[in-house]
Amino acid sequence: MSVLPLVFTSGWASGINAYAVVLLFGVFGATGLTDEVPESLQRTDVLVAAGVLFLCEAVADKIPYVDSIWDSVHTVIRPIAGAVVGALLAGQNGSLPELAAGAVGGSTALLSHFVKAGTRMAVNTTPEPFSNVALSLAEDLGVAAIVTFALFHPVAAASIAGVLLIGGLVILIFLARRIRRFLRRRSQRREERRLADVEARARARPSSGDGSEHF
Repeated sequence: MSVLPLVFTSGWASGINAYAVVLLFGVFGATGLTDEVPESLQRTDVLVAAGVLFLCEAVADKIPYVDSIWDSVHTVIRPIAGAVVGALLAGQNGSLPELAAGAVGGSTALLSHFVKAGTRMAVNTTPEPFSNVALSLAEDLGVAAIVTFALFHPVAAASIAGVLLIGGLVILIFLARRIRRFLRRRSQRREERRLADVEARARARPSSGDGSEHF
């Protein structure tokens, strides 16, 4: 069977939590639960690094506004991770060119990343922090469940990932107004901090001359 469904699912999951994808694949491969995982993802150093970064994301992803900063940093990282994992899976299976698998994994990861980042921007317009925690937990559990399911039922898992991706893009369109509000507020806060820094430097600047007043 072609590895394309697994590549697509891993790309979708990488756009949400790339470190969880690498960690899950590595653990499943190292424990012998599947032969689909390349050895490079089963290395101890890769598993340790993925585990540490996953814990960092698990914390940052549940803090309002910090999650959006984290998403901004990972706009490049997640698509690259999706492309690399896809290419490695294709190289392991041999049924799909690695370049094509990398393109599928990377583009799918980019789309799902936009859905995740945009949804978080909309959620951050609410004053309470509980929605961030609930959404983050749902994402973590969803990624774990679908990646696990994909290793044993790749076509069905890819179908679920496709529905979730399309549904997320549709929801993102309806949340566009909240996202614009979030970006406007963030821009205002940056400007306020900049003006406060300018004012603080102006107050701290020593007065010129010998201290006498000139009229």
